[in-house]
Amino acid sequence: MTKRIIFTLAAYLMLATTASFAQQMVSVAHVNSEELLEAFPEKQLAVEQLVTLNDNYKKELELMQSEYNKKYSDYITYQASLAENIKLRRMQELTALENRIQQFTELAQQDIEHQEQELLDPLRKKIREAIHAVGLEHRFTVIYDLADEGIAFLSPDAVDANPLVRKKLGIN
Repeated sequence: MTKRIIFTLAAYLMLATTASFAQQMVSVAHVNSEELLEAFPEKQLAVEQLVTLNDNYKKELELMQSEYNKKYSDYITYQASLAENIKLRRMQELTALENRIQQFTELAQQDIEHQEQELLDPLRKKIREAIHAVGLEHRFTVIYDLADEGIAFLSPDAVDANPLVRKKLGIN
């Protein structure tokens, strides 16, 4: 009976030691990079700059749209009394203006996206570097990013299970 108790105790102790060793080897954490980004004071300044840029483009687009609407209205009003070559020229002007408006809209969108990237990428880089430093400092094996459902940090000591899975699947 005592042997059974000693054996059970030894098995329990071995199991507890193995479980605690496994917990020490694999340490998982998570972050939310979007939440961290929102906490930067520089983020608010960047947003304000982007809103100003967007407003400027919007005003310019409204001017272009107003010019188009006036020319279109004039064309509709006077088309019956215009000669064919003048009608054709005005239609070409309207088409050219439509194309300019479309090109302007595309360029404005690209510029806003470029400015956003230029303003926010340094902040995102700081976040990535801080996550990496925390991962090494606290010996996390993996840190998941809840904002992009990816791995934000992977320890250099993490075990690559691909060879084991390949072997299990019979893939070389």
